[in-house]
Amino acid sequence: MKSRSETLRDAIEEMIAVGKLAPGQHLDETELANAFGVSRTPIRETLIQLSSMGLVVIRPRRGAVVAELGPQQLVEMFEVMSELEAVCARLAARRMTKAEQEALLAAHGACKRAVDDPDEYYTLNETFHQAIYAGSHNHFLIEQARSLYRRLRPYRRLQLRVRDRVSNSYAEHDAVVQAIVKGDGELAAQLMREHVMIQGQRFADLMASLPQLTAAAA
Repeated sequence: MKSRSETLRDAIEEMIAVGKLAPGQHLDETELANAFGVSRTPIRETLIQLSSMGLVVIRPRRGAVVAELGPQQLVEMFEVMSELEAVCARLAARRMTKAEQEALLAAHGACKRAVDDPDEYYTLNETFHQAIYAGSHNHFLIEQARSLYRRLRPYRRLQLRVRDRVSNSYAEHDAVVQAIVKGDGELAAQLMREHVMIQGQRFADLMASLPQLTAAAA
């Protein structure tokens, strides 16, 4: 069972991920305390935890705000994310058990059924990637990949709202899955790197979509 602190952290993290709390938005402790029916103390503790995760910035005497990532930071973080996930895919191709492969195929199938619903696909997409992380059987790598994934959740979600991105994402998943099941680690890594990395038109599309994060929370 989750503690109250864990429940609060997960709830506020999810609000950031789905855009209910936008990058740069001030986080009023009293408002959050009232919304969750708790005192300000657990809210303050939760914001400190989220700050350590990079999702919140606490400014002396000015309170906390949702962390903002500039274009350069986004490029750098997606660059690292693509490499972490490439390693996960390479190791998963070598180490996944039959049961883990079946779980990956099930997650992939669920994504296929959600290609017409970007929000549903986003949730299932996370399950898909987590299955590959788990298949790497490298706990330190899994921890690092999950941590960075959390920081990039709002932006990965936003990417899926770009026209045709969901269908393209699913096609890319399919190629990754085939490489993993066949045990081709190098191909799986290459395909996963290309799937996650943002550059060229994909970067331009993401930059053009950023104002939606603020609009969604307004």
